[in-house]
Amino acid sequence: MSEKYKFHDPDGIYFVTPTIVDWVDLFTRKEYCQLIIDSLQYCQLKKGLVIHAWCIMPSHLHLIISRTGDFGLSEIMRDFKKHTSKRIVKIKLARV
Repeated sequence: MSEKYKFHDPDGIYFVTPTIVDWVDLFTRKEYCQLIIDSLQYCQLKKGLVIHAWCIMPSHLHLIISRTGDFGLSEIMRDFKKHTSKRIVKIKLARV
């Protein structure tokens, strides 16, 4: 996924597209899609992420997002990507 998002207006609405490295079709498996959904729901409940629209594609996500509360969108996206990438690696290693 991309290294850093820059959100200049803290109260703005943004279109973001987190991608998998080398555009690998990882989200063709149901368990990975569910992991993404669970992680997004956590960010909504605990970090103030507001999701206006979303779409999971085979190798990336499309999100239209904003935020409420104390967390900035950069921090929310950083934590989302860090958490999901670690979980994906853990699932992949368990399959080996």
